[in-house]
Amino acid sequence: MKCLLALLPLACFLQPAQVMGQEVQCPGENTLEMRACAALDLDESNKTLRSELPGEIFDRWQQTTKEVCTTAYAPYRQGSIYPQMIIRCDDNLNRALLKELKGLGEN
Repeated sequence: MKCLLALLPLACFLQPAQVMGQEVQCPGENTLEMRACAALDLDESNKTLRSELPGEIFDRWQQTTKEVCTTAYAPYRQGSIYPQMIIRCDDNLNRALLKELKGLGEN
């Protein structure tokens, strides 16, 4: 439960790439823009994974990646870049799994 509460602030970044009402050109020019772009990437990989995995497995995968990423980046928890690091970590793990789910010869 603590892990979920700690990640709650990240939910506000899972929206279209806008910072303070302005469109962002990804990859972004500052921390807020980069975080918004990272959230877009995570949203995309989550949607793709959701279509590839049964619901219960997808839910367990999300829980596991969040636990792994928060543990991996725990030393940076107080830093301003921490949310972006967690989002990128989740997205990287999603994309690694998506790569593994592809059949032989698929790109």
